[in-house]
Amino acid sequence: MNQISQKKKLWKLFTSTMFISAFTFGGGYVIVPLMKKKFVDELQWLEEEETLDFVAIAQSSPGAVAVNAAILLGYRIAGFPGALVAIFGTILPPMIILSIISFFYMEFKESLAVNAALSAMRAGVAAVIVSVVFSMGGKIVAEKNILSTVIMIAVFAAVYFFKVNIILVIFLCAAVGILRTYLKLGNEAKDDLS
Repeated sequence: MNQISQKKKLWKLFTSTMFISAFTFGGGYVIVPLMKKKFVDELQWLEEEETLDFVAIAQSSPGAVAVNAAILLGYRIAGFPGALVAIFGTILPPMIILSIISFFYMEFKESLAVNAALSAMRAGVAAVIVSVVFSMGGKIVAEKNILSTVIMIAVFAAVYFFKVNIILVIFLCAAVGILRTYLKLGNEAKDDLS
């Protein structure tokens, strides 16, 4: 890749992550549909499976989901410079917004209009998260892999009904995934020998 196209790619990565970050209200999961639309559907830099993997890794890593996802996304697209550009694009809008809000905190805190807007935004964020859950869950069910579907249902029940610590759930799911891959590779090796 020549220098000019690399610079254009980094600029597009920066502007895309900055735009997504500027309109991601309500937590890291809201970033999923925006990332999918931009980097999978529009730019075709990633596969949908990769995006879901990035979100899973970002969620299970310490720190903000959006920043963790930006690191993975940027590195996948343009290596180390891409990771730096994506991080900067992701953290810039919240830093600017929070800096402005901090100067006018008392006015914002007491404003009925701001409180009404935030209340409406919470409802919108909840709807986006529900949409992401159905989209991701639907893909797991559509794979017709019984183990994945059972894991999804069991994890939901464990976390929602039985209040199992999410860190424990993440480690158990990772262990199941590693074991599943190990067994699959072992079976493929046996088939190759036959």
